[in-house]
Amino acid sequence: MLKVKGYELEEPVFRDSFDRRAIKVQNNIFATLKQLNIDRDDAKVSMEKMARKKAKASVSFWFEGRNLKYTYHQMPRFIDNLYVVDKILEIYVNQLFEKEITLDQFQREFSDDDKIDEKLAESRKTLGVNEDETDFELISKNYKALAKKHHPDMGGDHEMFQKINTAHKMIKKELE
Repeated sequence: MLKVKGYELEEPVFRDSFDRRAIKVQNNIFATLKQLNIDRDDAKVSMEKMARKKAKASVSFWFEGRNLKYTYHQMPRFIDNLYVVDKILEIYVNQLFEKEITLDQFQREFSDDDKIDEKLAESRKTLGVNEDETDFELISKNYKALAKKHHPDMGGDHEMFQKINTAHKMIKKELE
């Protein structure tokens, strides 16, 4: 099982025909968006020429006058990341129709933050790890060492301590 945004998803199992299967997943994403009366013209699903290479997948769409977006890049291949985007979108659209979440909650989950990638890169830099590091144990190890060093009770810099905590929380939220 794969845990994303607090939900358990079946592990993607793509063994061949990655490009063709990526098109099928893309079509499924468009079908899910169609339930919200969002046409292909009002949505964009990232696609890679080689679906088996490592690359992030994303969907962005206009809904109720807002640009909404979801990106995922923790899996080893683009097709797997696209699968996760598809499943997360399905979950939230179903929750919206079942009235388990409000329209406002749905929009907040997919609110587009154009600078999120920059903020995450800066957070990783603050914690002293590579920009593309996804090993949360390593990130946490660096976080603990820096937090101990900069803790105000240990004579450290309070602002730096807060910056370290914020960086760790942001990365943790991304990798959950």
